[in-house]
Amino acid sequence: MSDPCMLAWVPLLIWLYLLFARGRFWAPRTLPSAAGPVGGRVVAVVPARNEAEHIGRAVGSLLAQDRIGQLQVIVVDDGSSDDTAGAARRAAAAAGAAARLTVLTGAPLAPGWSGKLWAMSQGVAAAARHAPDYLLFTDADIEHASDSVASLVAQAECEQRDLVSVMVRLSSATWAERCLIPAFVFFFFKLYPPRWIAARAARTAGAAGGCILIRPAALARAGGLEAIGGEIIDDCALAARVKASGGSLWLGLSSRTRSLRVYGSFAEIGAMISRTAFNQLRHSWVLLGASLAGLAVTYGAPPLLLATGAPECMLFGGLAWALMTLCYLPMVRFYRLAPTYALLLPAVALFYAGATLHSALRYALGRGGQWKGRAQDVRAQG
Repeated sequence: MSDPCMLAWVPLLIWLYLLFARGRFWAPRTLPSAAGPVGGRVVAVVPARNEAEHIGRAVGSLLAQDRIGQLQVIVVDDGSSDDTAGAARRAAAAAGAAARLTVLTGAPLAPGWSGKLWAMSQGVAAAARHAPDYLLFTDADIEHASDSVASLVAQAECEQRDLVSVMVRLSSATWAERCLIPAFVFFFFKLYPPRWIAARAARTAGAAGGCILIRPAALARAGGLEAIGGEIIDDCALAARVKASGGSLWLGLSSRTRSLRVYGSFAEIGAMISRTAFNQLRHSWVLLGASLAGLAVTYGAPPLLLATGAPECMLFGGLAWALMTLCYLPMVRFYRLAPTYALLLPAVALFYAGATLHSALRYALGRGGQWKGRAQDVRAQG
């Protein structure tokens, strides 16, 4: 083997590992539909800040759930400057279910809390009077399928899980979304393989914050939301606390429950990634460097090896890119995109690397991740 190709086999070995030894993360399970009616009391807690555009459909979808025993919805209006509360109330009235909706005016943000978790904690406190068997934490831009809650409860009951979460179908309406969003889900499951999460003996824990069903007793054993009050990546922090306290988790995909939020441009998706990327790396510049190097070798090297013209390099690069495409193809198909989108993953990974670097630079400049007028992740001064 020629000197330029001495390390050409490394990306191939990485993709062999990812394909065969990373918990089949590339083929996550889809949440099964409930076979029939399920009992129990569920309280959905919906933190909402300036969500008038979406919350009507979100609340309406929750109040229209079937095959579920009892369902109450609590919306916590977290300092909205638009008509979020009014839109939620109108949706409940239109569904003939105004009595099952409570809209709380959120208290000012308490020190040490992230905005979303502070709103959720107020919803959890209000839910206690309903003595729920389950709490459903769901975002104000999520439109649930008619059997969504029943299916979540059925999964929890069938497999005796304390926390059941699904990655809802994200929007793929724009070209930027079609290029980048399937990869967002793919990377998420690569970091948090669902089969490892479901394994009770494994330490891996994760959840998708848009849709989390949890038993109140499991939440209490994990220390409540107070234990993670300042976390930015709150869904995975919650899952980690639940599993560490003896709870059992399940994470999968939902094919019909979906996000209503549309990202119209590459810049908007880049900002979404940048908000939390450096926090995910625990603000470590060493981890940042390792992550960027890993992305370069895993995703960037295969096409570069093909361009060398050296037969050995081209062979290893071509095989690595083929395995990469094979791993990514199920997610591309889940989003009903042409298979050719799977070939874009090296370029998409480069975009994600740039967004991650941008996240680190913003943190270093003291700007943090901005979300609806709040800086979520700001470097401590002094």
